Amino acid sequence: MNTPLAERAKIVLFGLRNAGKSSLMNALMAQDVSIVSPTAGTTTDPVTRTFELGSLGPVAITDTAGLDDVGELGSQRVEKSLERLRQSDIPVLVTRADTPLTDAERRMVDQLVTTKPALTVVLTHADAGYDQPKYDWARALGVVAVENPVRRGIEELRVLLEKKGAKADREDSPLEGLVTEGDFLILVTPVDLAAPKGRLILPQVETIRDTLDRDCACLVVKERELFSFYRLLNKRPKLVICDSQAFAKVAADIPGDQPLTSFSILFGRKKGDLGRYVRGVKALATLPADAKILVLESCAHHQQADDIGTVKIPRLFRQLVQPRAEFHHTRQLPPERQLAEFSMVINCAGCMVSRNAVLERLDVLERLNIPVLNYGLFLAWVNGLLPRALEPFPEEYSLYNSGS
Repeated sequence: MNTPLAERAKIVLFGLRNAGKSSLMNALMAQDVSIVSPTAGTTTDPVTRTFELGSLGPVAITDTAGLDDVGELGSQRVEKSLERLRQSDIPVLVTRADTPLTDAERRMVDQLVTTKPALTVVLTHADAGYDQPKYDWARALGVVAVENPVRRGIEELRVLLEKKGAKADREDSPLEGLVTEGDFLILVTPVDLAAPKGRLILPQVETIRDTLDRDCACLVVKERELFSFYRLLNKRPKLVICDSQAFAKVAADIPGDQPLTSFSILFGRKKGDLGRYVRGVKALATLPADAKILVLESCAHHQQADDIGTVKIPRLFRQLVQPRAEFHHTRQLPPERQLAEFSMVINCAGCMVSRNAVLERLDVLERLNIPVLNYGLFLAWVNGLLPRALEPFPEEYSLYNSGS
């Protein structure tokens, strides 16, 4: 009932001002969550709400500002809308049924149609009649006509969104491709000052649930107890998964041929592109002496005295890579003109944001030719556990061992 926003399918309503996006969102939610007004530009910042949608399960729906907004503030609103659109799983063009298709709408759909297979069109104000060329164009993309005030067509739209959602490029679960039914795992989950009171962190919880969903079993143990419990086993684990900060202790307490990786590396693959992170590790050897490093975290958490992003990684980096490296920390990717000053970006695991959001960042960094890696791979490298920590991932293991 409390699925994190990052794990929900994201439906984003986009279109021109006064196309009926806010009314449509209210109709889908069956309650007034967005302000509706005939005044153009009523919706400013994106408005997101969550609900359950049939076979899609938990979803998040976002109402955005019109893509034809004007003025300096309007341009900022449009950029916010485009950002949400790029991160969407199911983009929904909302457009009036009774008006001709505009060039702006056509261009936007042309940009999305190859990258967003779940793209959907909703024709609003259907009671006012149809522009036939627009209807014919929309029919090829999957279209529903609605009358928002009386909520006619809303149930058909729900069905279409479920069907379209099956085509969306959704995140894999943490253990995708790593285990089969009946496998046994060990999950090493430290309980220290950084652990939330009475709870486990999200990557650990998701991995436990994925273990059960795949009809596997796991032993969950702290790093201090791993040595003794491992030796009580009469079945060899398929994989040991640990917190990246416990890599050294865990590796010392299990056989050298026992497959081992970390939650952060699992989520580096789930939320981003593990191959790009591997290339980032290889770039450590060529960084300049005065390298500027950006540490990019995705959530606001209570920082402890020995915080991984602000303390541990900078300290280890200066000890083992470049002693004069300059570190900066942020939770949002800076503008490209500022970003170009950095020699490398180090990402957290990204567990609190969506895969689309992380991939958008990685695409910007690749375009600027800035290498990127994540916490888990950096700590594996620091502890001399590469390529071992990549052995469960054959493609990335080969990439690390290759000359490229």
